[in-house]
Amino acid sequence: MDRLTTFGAVAVTVMMVSYALEARDRAFVLLFAAACVAASIYGFMAGTWPFGVVEGVWALVAFRRWQQRPARGVDDKAQPVP
Repeated sequence: MDRLTTFGAVAVTVMMVSYALEARDRAFVLLFAAACVAASIYGFMAGTWPFGVVEGVWALVAFRRWQQRPARGVDDKAQPVP
């Protein structure tokens, strides 16, 4: 297995693991976005530009989800101050 294939396999593996753990912490959402960027880079380097484009879009979607997800410990049901 060459370095490029190894890079792609690691990127996709990190994507799967971080996606499975997203419910535990928002950091996994950010890790998923970073892994999507890596998979996108792999796609372009391997000459499969459609894969690179799709993974780039997934990275943007995941980054947006990370931005919108509340930080850990933030109480969404806090009572407003009168």
